[in-house]
Amino acid sequence: MFNSAQIGVVSQAVEIAEDVTANYFKISTAQWKHVRYDIRTLAELRADEITDSAFAQITRYSRKPDHTFSGGRHYDYFKICLQDHNIMAAVERDEPVQLFPLAVYVVTHELVHVVRFCKFLQRFDAEPLERQQEEMRVHDITQKALGTPRIPHLDYVLKAYRDYQFMEQLRDHVGTV
Repeated sequence: MFNSAQIGVVSQAVEIAEDVTANYFKISTAQWKHVRYDIRTLAELRADEITDSAFAQITRYSRKPDHTFSGGRHYDYFKICLQDHNIMAAVERDEPVQLFPLAVYVVTHELVHVVRFCKFLQRFDAEPLERQQEEMRVHDITQKALGTPRIPHLDYVLKAYRDYQFMEQLRDHVGTV
């Protein structure tokens, strides 16, 4: 689990990732408020939200708000479940990988998914082949959105995870991508 200092680093990474994602998709601040998601770390996850095979995963929940305040409109809500143990294993395993740039990359990647779900560019409940194709698209978008790194050591993360197939091989090999 992330310690309190690491939570602070991840919180800063989330702010950067939100800005990067909103800028890439040209989403205004007002529009961004309509993207319903939350980001949680391992300490806040249920057992079924924890995995050993990814840095993060997204779960979808449906909400039906109180009729009094919202007219009872049903909506989807996405929860980005950060897998602290896998992220920290990568940081500890590969010295040039640092928590801040890796967290920026991971959260940006997951936010790209969320935006694509919210804009109906991709179905959340896609078939396995479609999911794999979507992962490749999101990987490419994440690389483009992060562009020329202005964040120290982000260039190493981008180079390390440039090739989607390499990411999949690494994940299958060490169970942490």
